[in-house]
Amino acid sequence: MARGVPKAVIDMLRAVPLLSACSTRELRDVANLGTQLPVDDGRVLIKQGQPGREFFLLTSGKARCQVDGVEVAQFGPGDFFGEMALLERGPRQATVVAEGPADVLVLDGREFDRLLDASPSIARKLLKAVAERERANATIHS
Repeated sequence: MARGVPKAVIDMLRAVPLLSACSTRELRDVANLGTQLPVDDGRVLIKQGQPGREFFLLTSGKARCQVDGVEVAQFGPGDFFGEMALLERGPRQATVVAEGPADVLVLDGREFDRLLDASPSIARKLLKAVAERERANATIHS
């Protein structure tokens, strides 16, 4: 995304709970990371067991999350996924599939690291989400 980030993009990012505590400058930096992509209905965004190389922020639409073929969560605008494999440098723990047309902001590993380095508030929220997801995954596998 170009340096001159439209106000609508800043406003959309500010509405995302993960980014809500960010300053306008931080939101502009986030907008300049990654690539905004449209995705079609049924597109597999991440696949359980595969290496994780990207972080996804769902900016519009819906997606479903499955672990071992069982649906465990639904994602909507503002939700994110893919962080666990990037943080632990391990395989994906779930499969996420678009339900209907959607848009995602995709950050590669280096962009994801820059995001965490740039904003301690984002890093804290992400760590909380990872802990919650690990706890939920533990109940699925027990």
